[in-house]
Amino acid sequence: MSKSPAVELEVGPRTVRLSNPDRVYFPARGETKLDLANYYLSVGEGIVRALRERPCMLHRFPSGVAGEKVHQKRVPNGAPPWLETVRVHFPRYGRHADELCVTELASVIWAVQMSTVEFHPWNSRRADTESPDEWRIDLDPMPECDFARVRRVATVAHEVLDDLGITGWPKTSGGDGLHIYVRIEPNWGFQEVRRAARAFAVEVERRAPDDVTTEWWRKDRAPDKVFVDYNQNTRDHTIASAYSVRGVPEAVVSTPITWSEVDSVEPRECTIGVVSRRFAEIGDPHEKIDDTAHQLDTLLEWADRDGLD
Repeated sequence: MSKSPAVELEVGPRTVRLSNPDRVYFPARGETKLDLANYYLSVGEGIVRALRERPCMLHRFPSGVAGEKVHQKRVPNGAPPWLETVRVHFPRYGRHADELCVTELASVIWAVQMSTVEFHPWNSRRADTESPDEWRIDLDPMPECDFARVRRVATVAHEVLDDLGITGWPKTSGGDGLHIYVRIEPNWGFQEVRRAARAFAVEVERRAPDDVTTEWWRKDRAPDKVFVDYNQNTRDHTIASAYSVRGVPEAVVSTPITWSEVDSVEPRECTIGVVSRRFAEIGDPHEKIDDTAHQLDTLLEWADRDGLD
């Protein structure tokens, strides 16, 4: 079978060449590489906001999501000269990586040309990669936990955030859970942010003990509960960004939502076509996420109170 000719996409001041545009990436409905690029173009403001200035690991699927997945940290040789990167160090291995650092939409489309489906950014930015400016709350259901329970736990998490005077920004995970992002002042390192996140998780568990677990070891977690995963705030741990497509046949998207939508959203229905239309109709529910950054002092006091490492 002959390859389809490449297409050139105009993305702001850049021209990005997209090879094999007709290659099927998502077999459930037959969406192609070009469909993926057009999706990211349609939510451009949102995906750039989610990734801006952050080291970003790419999940690549060179033959579509039914094939091999490649986790890529380093931008390869031959990248266009306008593409921006940030160097991050891995002291344990004595190595470093120059990771993609999105500053414009063309960077996202270049990554799609490189067969990227998922974008997994750090929770810090290149100005100081060791000081997170984002706290991530991951509501991760165990295998026998239904989504109704995830909704309930999200409501409790919202109540705790309100008690703290903190604004959280929910999104679907693109899987079976929910994420909540909080912008924080970059005044703490990863260990302290994780410690604050653990104190929050313990408080949610205290308020909803029948629904929540914070057990470290998976084998110790009740199979029908929601794990409030504070470990996602550890250095170099990443989760799919807002507006990232997930590597599943149905082209499901990790979708920003409002708190009023928590009780009605059906994550599996948030596919690239649906989210593209939604963005055109209502814009980005996370548009103001960068307007306010919060402190972690109270959570760290809770961590001291509860004797958390």
